[in-house]
Amino acid sequence: MSWLLNAVAHAFLRAAPRLWRTHSCVQRRDSSRRFLARFLTAAPCVATSGDAARRSACATANGLCLLAMAAGAAAQTGVPLALRDVGIDQKLNQPAPLDAVFAGEDGQRRPLRDYLRGKPVVLALVYYECPMLCEMTMNGVLRAARAMPLDAGKDFDIIAVSFDAKETPAEATAKRDQYVRQYRRPGSESGWRFLTGDQPAIDALARAAGFRYTWDASTRQWAHASGIMVLTPEGRFSRYFYGIEYSARDLRLGLVEASRGRIGSAVDRVLLYCFHYDPRTGRYGLVILNIIRAAGGATVLGLCGFWWAMARQRRKAVHVA
Repeated sequence: MSWLLNAVAHAFLRAAPRLWRTHSCVQRRDSSRRFLARFLTAAPCVATSGDAARRSACATANGLCLLAMAAGAAAQTGVPLALRDVGIDQKLNQPAPLDAVFAGEDGQRRPLRDYLRGKPVVLALVYYECPMLCEMTMNGVLRAARAMPLDAGKDFDIIAVSFDAKETPAEATAKRDQYVRQYRRPGSESGWRFLTGDQPAIDALARAAGFRYTWDASTRQWAHASGIMVLTPEGRFSRYFYGIEYSARDLRLGLVEASRGRIGSAVDRVLLYCFHYDPRTGRYGLVILNIIRAAGGATVLGLCGFWWAMARQRRKAVHVA
């Protein structure tokens, strides 16, 4: 049933801005509160008697609908003040602040460089008590990681860093245990790190990553964008992926590129010849010219093989005669 709930969520996501514009709650704040209250109290009822997958899908549907409706309202009234300083600016090939000190799950404080173990890294800036978007971001990372043949802890690492300086290693430990358990690959514990830090270290990392966020006093929550970054083993920002759903193919190619071919297979290297990263979209797209070159090379090889086979057959015929 979770696939059905997700399908309904995506359908509603497409229609929600239109519904929001036609609803009287755009004009009256008290009406909007009643509308959201009805939505929030009705939607969870779908999953109260179901299993965890249904509850997760329902929560995702609720979050996506709220985001879509908020986007529709912003289009009517302008960008909310809390979101004007929120976004992600790509800092490709720029170094992360490797001297910035963060605490691991055990509470031990170490510079960021100590958490890099000679592997490419999937980096997520989140906060662990986030009621919606951060959980969706990390769930997207989990789904992509589970769909890849590469193994976290062996081929690459996943590092989440809280940008809320009030959060503690205990909260980080709870999140790590949750995702390691859901990843379900033995020996992957070392590949999932959840860090906390002081405000200067958080600011240094966010600034280096181009991650802009702000505190929204009206909701008492952090306003932030959703996305992840790929770091090279040396700690440089290599790739950015936006949203809450990440293509396993694109993330795999990003990790292979960041590692300079030290991980992945021959198939991945062939794919990287045909697919190139587009910073404007945060995705890998086909490079038509390279495909034409590859097809031309395959045609030449095929013709050469055919000529060689025919010449060999002719020599055999002459020898028999």
